[in-house]
Amino acid sequence: MASVRVYVKRQLRLDRLTFQQRQMYELGQIGVGAVKHRVQSAIGPNDAPAKPLTKSYAIWKTRQGKGNRRNLTLSGDMLKSFETRTVSEQAAKAYVTGRSSIKTVRNKRGRLVGIENRIKAWVNQQREPWMVFSPKNKAVVLEAARKMIEAIKPRLLLQKGLGGRQL
Repeated sequence: MASVRVYVKRQLRLDRLTFQQRQMYELGQIGVGAVKHRVQSAIGPNDAPAKPLTKSYAIWKTRQGKGNRRNLTLSGDMLKSFETRTVSEQAAKAYVTGRSSIKTVRNKRGRLVGIENRIKAWVNQQREPWMVFSPKNKAVVLEAARKMIEAIKPRLLLQKGLGGRQL
């Protein structure tokens, strides 16, 4: 099983992916978008409200003007770096990435960011799993996959009839 690691610098290059890998990338993007939307809405992995913040952190976060919900968006850097990164014909994997171990990227507040996003994501994952599909997220991805299969069904039947590659 061959896999392709997707690197995004300035422009995403999907022209090197096979047709099946491109479809898996699109499904991965739909899944990542669903997870990000759920997390930003402060919904936990079981489609229930996320765990509450500690009292002192909730007070501090409210004073910063960010609200007192566990939505993982204090600066927004960590969720921005949660992306689909590895794609094969059977799977798409997403994870939080740091640009590099050398901190050379600055966020909108001028702070250096990089590997600490992976650490913050790991710590938050230990508190409450957030990089998982909830039942609603699974339904969204399955619906997108069903639509994708419906769109390519005529080509699959034609390929099978001509004796081409069996998918």
